[in-house]
Parts: sequence; structure tokens; C-alpha cells
Amino acid sequence: MTPASYSVMDEALEILSAYGPDLSNGLTSHAPMVTEALCASGRPEAVIPWIERYRPGMLARPAAGGQIGHTNWREALGQGDRFGDWSAFFADELHNAAWREVLDRWVGRLAPGICASATHGVIRVGHAVRSLAAAEVERRAQSGRINELADALASWAYAYQQLPTSPRAADRTMQPREAITHVAVVPPDRRRFSGTITSSLEALSEFPNFAPVIGLLDVGGDASRLVAELTDVFARVYLGNTHDVLTAIVFIHGVTSVAALGNMLPYLGDTTARTALRFAWQAGCGLYAAFGSRPTPLGNIEEPRQDADTLVDMAIAHGDEHAIKFTVACLQQHALNPSPAYLAAARNVLDILPRA
Repeated sequence: MTPASYSVMDEALEILSAYGPDLSNGLTSHAPMVTEALCASGRPEAVIPWIERYRPGMLARPAAGGQIGHTNWREALGQGDRFGDWSAFFADELHNAAWREVLDRWVGRLAPGICASATHGVIRVGHAVRSLAAAEVERRAQSGRINELADALASWAYAYQQLPTSPRAADRTMQPREAITHVAVVPPDRRRFSGTITSSLEALSEFPNFAPVIGLLDVGGDASRLVAELTDVFARVYLGNTHDVLTAIVFIHGVTSVAALGNMLPYLGDTTARTALRFAWQAGCGLYAAFGSRPTPLGNIEEPRQDADTLVDMAIAHGDEHAIKFTVACLQQHALNPSPAYLAAARNVLDILPRA
């Protein structure tokens, strides 16, 4: 793939600083995440034109209305009207400590809510972290990117949501490819979808077979290898279960949430990393349980004829925010640990999602 270039990242973040985490249609804004993904894929020239097309649907940044402190932060988790308060809180945290220290502390605290906003919080943090790391390599000013990390953490905290978890230990833990075959899906007549992915995840509390899922995964061994195995499995979940726009968007997030944690791994302590990966596994399984219908294809998968750079260019021409982020995440994982599932999924999404 073309080497990363963050030459327009800070200009783009300055533009985006006026906007909040939501769109006028009630969905999550992907602008900061797409901006970083385009830079990571070496396409900085595509950033500003893409933002200009996307801006009409973005909402103004909400003001802070109250203060969150170190003694009451737990009560503020999941309060959907407090993004501004959480952003101010994390800005203060990042002013008083190194960003790596803040990241490790708060990923550990927020990990049980990785499914928040259909995993958009953790995904945005992963993009912000990769951007910050690039600033250090390029010896660029970090202030705008620090602010984006504060907003990214805020987007995780204000939408915080936990999935049901069983206190019972699994009979044994398994590697991802085996563990996914033990995840039960909600029968179609028992599913509850009221217009958002979050509503279907909430309904998992009514499906007792889901709660033990978190204990199925073996999180020992090399954490980077586990990221590779999880993203490969969830790319295969995508391929086996995507049949329309909704399911494409759902199963994209199983891959991109774990890939985001992969961006953070070098800056997390071992305990934090393994805790986060366990909950990322749970979140991906939640998406599968709530929307899945078919077994995960674990055999051979035919690769598309396009190479990585061509797939990135096709995603940019397509224009959809999910298509761009997913394509870049899949190709990043493929570059690290090649699997035909990543290439096939990246090509497939361009046919499923409508062009922007």
C-alpha cells in the first residue's frame, strides 16, 4: 500500500473541531475517523474534498453543561447529553498527564462498554491514537490530535453501554476460530430492532445464551496475534452474514473495533490490552448474535483481482464513510497478517453499500 501521509491531518481536525459526534440523521459522525483512515492509507489529497461533501449532515459541537470529576465519573457514563462534559474532562486529563498514561487508564475503565454506540467510541479512539503516534514520528505539533483523543474518549464514555456477562466460567477457553462456532444467535422471531444497532444489542439481555460468550475466548499468548485472529474471524463473519446494507454496516464493526485496539496495543499495559480484547470479542459476538444468520466460513475464500491500492482508490471513489474505514482497516490487517478474508470483505462492501 501507499505509505501513510498525515500532511493535512491537523488542518482537517481544525475544521472538524466545530462539530460534535452526531449527525443530523441521528447517526454517528465518522468524519474524524475517515480523515485519519485516508491519511493512514496515503491519500491526504482526498481528505478535505471528502469532508466538504460530508459537512452538511454534521451537527455543531455541543457545549459543556456540567463538570465531571474523579469522584463522580461513573455516574456520568452513558449519559447521552454529556459529550461536552466528557470532552472537557478528558482534555483536562490529557493536559495533566502523558497521553499514553491517560489512554491506558481509561481504556481499562471503559473496556466493558466497548459496544457503546455500536463500537464507534473505541474505533474513534483507535484512529486518534494512530494519528498521535504518527505526529511523534513526523515531529509535528500534537495539540489538535490531543484534542481529538479527548473527543474520541468522550464519544466512548457518553455512549457507554455494557452487554450481559455471565459470572460463570466457561468449561474451557478457545481460540477465535473455534470459539465463534459456540456463539448462539438470537432466533429471528425473538430479535428486537427499533432502527439502531444499539437497540438490538440491548435486547441481548433477554437472550440468556449470550451472557457466557465472554468466557469462551482464550486471551493468553501474543496479543498482536490475537488481534489478527479476531479480525480474520470477524471478517469471515462479515462475509458469511452480510446480505444487505444493514448487515454490512453491522458486521463491519466487528472488524474495525478490534483493528482499533490493534492500533492501541503498543501503548497499553498487558492487563488493559487483554481486558479490552476480551470485551471486543464480546462486542463482535453481540453483533453476530443479534444480526447473524449463517455459520462463519472458515475454509478457503477467493481473493478479488484488485490489489490493495486499487481497493483504496475504489473506496474513495465510492465515498461512503463505512466503506472507506472498513477497506483501510481490512488492508491494514492484511498487510500485517495476510488473509484472503480481508481482501474479499473489502471488495464486497463496495457492492453492498450505496455510493455516497
